[in-house]
Amino acid sequence: MSDVSAALGVRLYPDLVEPGGLAPALAQTATAHQLDVGRVTAPEQGRSRFTCAEATSDRGVVCVSLGAQARYFMIDLRVDGAVQARGDATDLLQVAQVAAAWRAGTTLAELTARYPFMEETKRHPVAHAG
Repeated sequence: MSDVSAALGVRLYPDLVEPGGLAPALAQTATAHQLDVGRVTAPEQGRSRFTCAEATSDRGVVCVSLGAQARYFMIDLRVDGAVQARGDATDLLQVAQVAAAWRAGTTLAELTARYPFMEETKRHPVAHAG
């Protein structure tokens, strides 16, 4: 069994093995559907190079990772390192659509309305010691 197959769990993600993992599969899906998700990268070493992907834009980073026990894609929208929205999608095309919408300037409110599996994270004001 290849490193890719072992890392992905062929049973859950057989479609990600041939492209070489999540990042190249996400890039291929976006291209096939004419979606602009920007540059898609993956960590350089370890298992996560097959199971994680990041699409970076001027607005922040869309981080994607794989569910381990069931097939789903965990999505975090991060701005300056803080998670602004998150969700779980069951289809890689949905992930590409979210990344493209975010890159194109869709607001968090519009994004969560259009993609009900995405949820804006609740921000709590930080108490300042005075």
